[in-house]
Order: sequence, then structure tokens, then C-alpha cells
Amino acid sequence: MLPLGTLDELPSDYRDALTREHLVPLWPSLRNVLPPAKPIPRTQPACWRYQAVRPLLLQAGELTPMEKAERRVLVLANPGHGLEKMQASAAIYLGMQLLMPGEWAPAHRHTPNAVRMIVEGEGAYTTVEGEKCPMQRGDLILTPSGLWHEHGHDGKDPVVWLDVLDLPLVHYLETSYVQEGQAQTVAAGGSERGYRSGGVVPAPMFVRTQQRYPMLRYPWAEVRASLLALATRSPAEQAVQLAYVNPESGEDCQNILGYSALMLRPGETLQLPARSPAMVLHVIEGAASVVAADASFALGQADTCCVPGYVPVRLRNASASEAAFLFVADESPLHRKLGLYEVRQHG
Repeated sequence: MLPLGTLDELPSDYRDALTREHLVPLWPSLRNVLPPAKPIPRTQPACWRYQAVRPLLLQAGELTPMEKAERRVLVLANPGHGLEKMQASAAIYLGMQLLMPGEWAPAHRHTPNAVRMIVEGEGAYTTVEGEKCPMQRGDLILTPSGLWHEHGHDGKDPVVWLDVLDLPLVHYLETSYVQEGQAQTVAAGGSERGYRSGGVVPAPMFVRTQQRYPMLRYPWAEVRASLLALATRSPAEQAVQLAYVNPESGEDCQNILGYSALMLRPGETLQLPARSPAMVLHVIEGAASVVAADASFALGQADTCCVPGYVPVRLRNASASEAAFLFVADESPLHRKLGLYEVRQHG
């Protein structure tokens, strides 16, 4: 590949003329935006230990009342992007959110999509468009773009969950905003109840509802049981993984980020090929080691890590006798829609 000219090679009066006209020569920076062979990601392998985050989050509960926070969150910021950018990867935002007993996080809606992976505590709930979704450890709750949602807590102990949003992308597109609302009227029942049997969905008068978000809460107890059942039938070399999808269409449950639950059998090691999307791993139960590029992390329960795209990843269950369960979030739906999704077997 031929070397390209540099900015310093251009006469200063020419550079000044370009600046006055808001013009920039491409060739000195071409390889920064089009590097050879593969991208140069800003996303770095990063890890956030829950035992380090938790006391700081609880201290935030003492220092900042809900009326001054609206959402009491500590952002898990990837150092490769800079702490001020508040992003874990190019398209993923992560935050640990705290709700104390008796608190209510007021209703609002926003353009970024969000999901909540419950980390600890009982008695809290999220109300989405009038549907009250109980929050129990390991549950996944959707608060999609444009839907009203609020959080409340009727229990006795702090409740913590992991927020995952596509905020960095929506903000980059200059389409990110929020609207404040009023407390919602709660409707009876829950949408997930009609979808608890695999292979069947509600079909009144044989007409599919074609709802974009027919299911808002994915209970961990049922996902865990499905993983265990799948493990008994899957070959030893096949990963035990379930995707969170729209139960009516089979598509990803949201349209920018993808979510799944992964079970590592006792003592199991999985070697994942290098893929274009960045990935977040969060331990629901057990412990696992993660090796990505030159970084390695030993993850315990509720720990979270992020790995960039285009690097192979090796996962290993730290226990020889107990299964480990991980929540996975990645940018795959976005990459597929843009025609950028890529798998490289050799990095």
C-alpha cells in the first residue's frame, strides 16, 4: 500500500485557505477512517466488578435523593471511549441503577431503546405502557423506544439492575431525547403469560396481533429452566444459548441491540470466533473467565465486562461442578441491518 501525503507537506497558506472554507483534505487522514484489513476500535476490553460498584451505588443512594436524580445510575464507561462519553462500546451504554425501598422513579419515555437485567433485590417493578412488570434477579425487562415507563419499589431492601441502552448510536444520530409523563394506570395481567408455552402464541380469531413488543418481561426462572433443558439435548461441542426474541415474529426483541442468555456447562470452555459486533457479558449465576485479545477477566456473580469486535473470545466456566449463566448483549442486529456483520475464524 502506497504511503499517503501528510498535512505538514501542504503549504501553510493553502491549509489556512481550506480552513476558511471549512474544507479538510482527506488523504492525510484516510487510513484513520479506512484502516487496512480491519477496523481499529476505540472500544477496549473492560471489566466492572460488582463488589466494587455496589458500595459506591449505595453511597449514591445516601448522597442523592431520587428527586434530584430522576434515575440514580452509575455509568459503566469504557476507558477507550473516554469517561465523558458514557459508553461501553460504539453503540452500547451500560449503567447500574439503584432503587431504594419506597422510591418511585417518575414516568418518562425516550428515543433510545433500553432493557433492564435485574441484579439483586426484590419488591421493585417497572411499569411499561400500563403493564406492571415485577423485577426479580435475572429477569429481563424491555422499555423500548417511545414507550412510557416508570420504576417503583414496595420491598424492604435495595434493588439494583443493569441498564443496557443503544444511547450512543441514537445520540450520535442526533435523535436522542426524553419526555416526562404522569404516573401510569396499571392494567391487569402481564403480556408474557400468553407466551409461556413454546411454539404457540395468542391468536384471537386466528389473526396474529403483529405487535412490535408483545412481550416486555422475560422471567429468569423460565429462561434458566429452558437453558438446562437445552443442555441435556445439545451436543457437548455446541453452545447452550437462547436469544431473547419477539415471540410472534421470531425477530430480535429490539431492533438495534441483541440479547441472549448463555449457559456454560461445568468446566466448559467455549472458543468464540472474531465477530464484527462488540459484546457485553454479565454473570447472572456462577463464575467465568473471559479472554479477549490480550485481556483476561475472572468474572464472579453480577460482574460485567465488554469486549470489542473483531477479536476472538474464550469463555470458561470457573466451576467443574456447577453451571454458569451469563447475559449477553451485543450489536449484532445493527450490524446485520447495515450489512456489516462479519465472522472471522482466524481473527
